[in-house]
Amino acid sequence: MTPREPLEAPDPRRWLALTLLVASFFMVIVDSQIVMLALPSIESELGFSPGGVQWVMSAYLLSFGGLLMFGGLLMFGGRTADLLGGRRMFLLGTALFGLASVLCGLAWNDSVLITARVVQGVAAAIMTPTAMAVLMHTFAEGPERNKALGIWTGVGAFGATAALLIGGPITDGLGWEWIFYINVPVVVAVLVFGPRLLKTTPVQDGRRRFDPAGAVTITAAIALLVYAVSEAPLVGWGSGQTIGLLIGAAVLLVIFTVIENRSQAPLVPLRIFRSPTVVGGNILMLIVAMTVYGGALITSLYAQQVLGYSAVKFGLSTAIYAVMSIIGANVSARLVAKVGYKPIAIAGMTLLAGGLLLLTQIDPDGGYWSDLFFGLVVFGSGIGSTNVAASIASLTGAKPEESGLVSGINNAVFQIGAALGIAIASSVAFASTTGADAKGLNDGFQAGFLATAVFALAGLATALLLLLHRDKKTSPQGTGKHSVPVHH
Repeated sequence: MTPREPLEAPDPRRWLALTLLVASFFMVIVDSQIVMLALPSIESELGFSPGGVQWVMSAYLLSFGGLLMFGGLLMFGGRTADLLGGRRMFLLGTALFGLASVLCGLAWNDSVLITARVVQGVAAAIMTPTAMAVLMHTFAEGPERNKALGIWTGVGAFGATAALLIGGPITDGLGWEWIFYINVPVVVAVLVFGPRLLKTTPVQDGRRRFDPAGAVTITAAIALLVYAVSEAPLVGWGSGQTIGLLIGAAVLLVIFTVIENRSQAPLVPLRIFRSPTVVGGNILMLIVAMTVYGGALITSLYAQQVLGYSAVKFGLSTAIYAVMSIIGANVSARLVAKVGYKPIAIAGMTLLAGGLLLLTQIDPDGGYWSDLFFGLVVFGSGIGSTNVAASIASLTGAKPEESGLVSGINNAVFQIGAALGIAIASSVAFASTTGADAKGLNDGFQAGFLATAVFALAGLATALLLLLHRDKKTSPQGTGKHSVPVHH
């Protein structure tokens, strides 16, 4: 008998390494929403216009999703993890994130803050897929990797809602600057311990090529789309500016497709989208992000501007929303192995739509228990479920050597969807506002909730279409062979 080769012993420091990775992921996710409750303070102190202050959120989301001059940074970040090494890029992104956080806190005017938020988004776009590449290389496929991904998933699900819980007390107690300064200890810990604990990921051999032309065109296309939606309530949906921007976005998207099809090293290899499951999963992820972020923004505005809640009171009132999101994610993660991701997607989108339809019944003389509580319970339950299902669908069948790229695309889709959801929901609410009093504002917020409910119904239709499609080379339930994380 030929003796077996000894198996490589697992790295004893792997769980400490996971702690660093999930701490950085938590920080990145929290920063996408933590400014939501600080916007009134930031607006008054730095002199933002009412329409301009939303860019404190959008600047981060858009650059995170790949919308900077060199474009596709979250997709680009995933690609650099494959080509340059995940650990190296992760530490570089973390250092940049820390510097940008300090600059955000020190910002002396609106332009400085928005610029710093863009840089933060760029750094987050580098950190997220490279952290995933390091995680996948640290844990071998099997139960331990699944456990590590489950922890990552739980942290992501909690981070998106924890931002609302901690943002209010920090803003009211220490000042809005501290929602950025709290990142510094995490960044320092990662930079000090990361080189010792994190494994070096393999680097692809051969010439390293990038795709700047593709990156620039996809950046410009989505930036034009978001800007068109954001400005439409001011200039009119039928105006030359809005129509011109939308046509320009469509033309650039076609050009991007042509470039990627001909490029020797495409930013996004189009073969990835030959799978109906991957396409459907990413469409579902886009809609989930639009629904979650659009709904959260309108909820915050209604609670603070109509009900008169302070940042702290509203942050605490979202506890049920956070708890239900975590419960939904954990229950779905357990059920998906038994029933597949498709029934989970249908149930989750039904919950999102139902919760938002309940929230359309808000009243200018309402209260938390009568107008928000039950809607948030149902809405929160759907968040975790839909993220689990959309993540699995969009990442099923990924090749190991393209794990960074596929994860990057999935994250990019979510962040772009978040920016679109905020833009559309706030635009609809602004256009439907009938006055500056509570009644007039309430009319606008009802319309905003209805718009996000329409997003959820579109997601439900997408989930039903996924149910009709039979996956190839996957399990009968359509769960596939890969465990995947939830991205927020």
